[in-house]
Amino acid sequence: MYATAEAAFRAETEPLRRELEVHCYRMLGSVQDAEDLVQETFLAAWRGLDGFEGRSSLRTWLYRIATNRCLNAVRDASRRPDEVELPENPPEPTRVGEVLWLQPLPDEQYETREAVGLAFVTGLQHLPPTQRAALVLKDVLGFRAAEVADMLDTTPAAVNSGLQRARAALEERVPSADRAPAPRSATERAIVTRFADAFQAGDVDTIVTLLTDDAWLTMPPAPLEYQGPEAIGRFLSTVPARGDLRRFRLVPTRANAQPAFGLYLRDRRIAHAVGIIVLTLAGDRVSAITAFHDTSVIARFGLPRVLPDE
Repeated sequence: MYATAEAAFRAETEPLRRELEVHCYRMLGSVQDAEDLVQETFLAAWRGLDGFEGRSSLRTWLYRIATNRCLNAVRDASRRPDEVELPENPPEPTRVGEVLWLQPLPDEQYETREAVGLAFVTGLQHLPPTQRAALVLKDVLGFRAAEVADMLDTTPAAVNSGLQRARAALEERVPSADRAPAPRSATERAIVTRFADAFQAGDVDTIVTLLTDDAWLTMPPAPLEYQGPEAIGRFLSTVPARGDLRRFRLVPTRANAQPAFGLYLRDRRIAHAVGIIVLTLAGDRVSAITAFHDTSVIARFGLPRVLPDE
């Protein structure tokens, strides 16, 4: 009987795993944490199944459990690194921002293009936890204000008030921009190919011509940020591999529904993975370069840690 009940529970909940992981990723900015918390959510739901009265759908109940576990994790500052390794002698940054823990989301593993763009997910991380949860639950997932209030143990009026503040804060951090070209379109491929060719050739001047006037270069969780083609060009010309971009090899992939690359550093006859680069496009140009110097995410993208150098 127990085995039958557990099998039935798994049959109902497993189809929801991926969407719950994406929800937790939006809340936390970490793929690993999202996977762990969804596993905790399923365990808590199984243990509390006798108390599930069916006043909401199973999906809504699971979102409530997952959201509250995410809120607890967000409030736990210990999950973020205490120290961040910075580039050696970097150029003066545009600003030194808040240290923000963030990981890219592999497209191949999570088949979704809805509200997972890096700019959006990054903007969410700057919102107060309950506002972040309310905005994701209401504006992204489409739950009613009353349902969101029930999940967060508050009132619909408080939810709506928080939503107004969250939307305004998010718009300030992530203003509406030129529409990106369609994923995998000829326009997107042309921009990405030009960027990769210029990067691997060490042609910083060409990279600069591909940037929008307000383009950003960020390296989460490092607090260094560079804005504008001139500042980004100066950084690329002096810091990565001591300014010799030709030592890098880029392997195409996708992250957060955006074009991305596995970044490899050539060393004699092999190339070692050093991270992931994600491009944000606006029109026919690049509006953001986000470099994740985190080799732990490489395997999630189906990329090897070492490649034979070409």
